[in-house]
Amino acid sequence: MHCVTAEDSFVLVDRPRPQVAVVTLNRPERMNSMAFDVMVPLRDVLRELTYDNEVRAVVLTGAGRGFSSGADHKSAGSVPHVKGLTRPSFGLRSMEILDDVILALRKMHQPVIAAVNGAAIGGGLCLALAADIRVAASGAYFRAAGINNGLTASELGLSYLLPRAIGSSRAFEIMLTGRDVDADEAQRIGLVSRTVAEDELLEVCCEMAERIAAFSRPGVELTKRTLWSGLDAASLEGHMQAEGLGQLYVRLLTANFEEAVAARAEKRPAVFTDDKP
Repeated sequence: MHCVTAEDSFVLVDRPRPQVAVVTLNRPERMNSMAFDVMVPLRDVLRELTYDNEVRAVVLTGAGRGFSSGADHKSAGSVPHVKGLTRPSFGLRSMEILDDVILALRKMHQPVIAAVNGAAIGGGLCLALAADIRVAASGAYFRAAGINNGLTASELGLSYLLPRAIGSSRAFEIMLTGRDVDADEAQRIGLVSRTVAEDELLEVCCEMAERIAAFSRPGVELTKRTLWSGLDAASLEGHMQAEGLGQLYVRLLTANFEEAVAARAEKRPAVFTDDKP
């Protein structure tokens, strides 16, 4: 992989394949904990990549043996733009930065695949859940750690995202007990879509990203939007209307459907131009 950011950066961006970007949290000595020195550049990288039209899919992972161990209780880093604030306001601004990272992942135009290479604890679990797809290395594990630290386990959207990923009963149990969920269980309960050997993780995720990148850009983007809006929807009827509008948009304004039908008939890969001749 060719790295396009400085080697001493806490967030690295690689372009291993055409139209695929790999974002790596690069603080392995702290298991990629969510210090502000890591989260601020991560937020900025995600905001930049979402408007990079050469990137069609994103893989998020961690360097070393951890995906992200959550809050850094020893070295939280510096929070920007807080000079002169009282402690309560400082806390609000700090949480806002972390919230922005989760929302940036959700709002990316491109699908995001979390390649969970190791521990995903507390906020690290939230980062994984904010991705669209999760793939775990065989040695990865997950923990909603807030309850273990005498706090609430609800943070950074965890109590919203986890029940939608694995169901309410399992989410309640995992969040209230603070226990670890290993990779095998994570796959069984739907927390991740698959588990692979550690040395195959990035290859599998990049292959998946490349497959997604080959499809229609608006088709992929609208599928991501409607999947998330379905999870957020107040009613099935309203969500079905949103789905229908998205389908009509791609069907009427592009020739992608005709190209897919022709490609199948001609036994060749489809080439989507996202345009109407």
